[in-house]
Amino acid sequence: MASAMTEYPGNVPVWVNKDNCKACDICVSVCPSGVLGMRYDHTSTLGAMISVDHPEACIGCNECELSCPDFAIYVADKKEYKFAKLTDDAKERQVAIVANNYMSLDLQGAK
Repeated sequence: MASAMTEYPGNVPVWVNKDNCKACDICVSVCPSGVLGMRYDHTSTLGAMISVDHPEACIGCNECELSCPDFAIYVADKKEYKFAKLTDDAKERQVAIVANNYMSLDLQGAK
């Protein structure tokens, strides 16, 4: 039987099974539109956990899902969700997230 977090929860472009996530930040590094980031989490082995910060910017490229070594992140099927187009703002946000060591930008008050 599948975990509830592996099944499509409805009306979201991307979701995470945090029980499977080891916070390696690979998914954050490959997301072209700055949807994902890492947040400090004292309960995580590495002290951080993945966060879906900008779901409205998800373009449905599946790079995060395909890159995850732990099968912890999922992207909705294009038949079930209307994804965004990649914008310059989204590209700039991704560059800023990478420059911030993959940590969520809103941790510093940035958008």
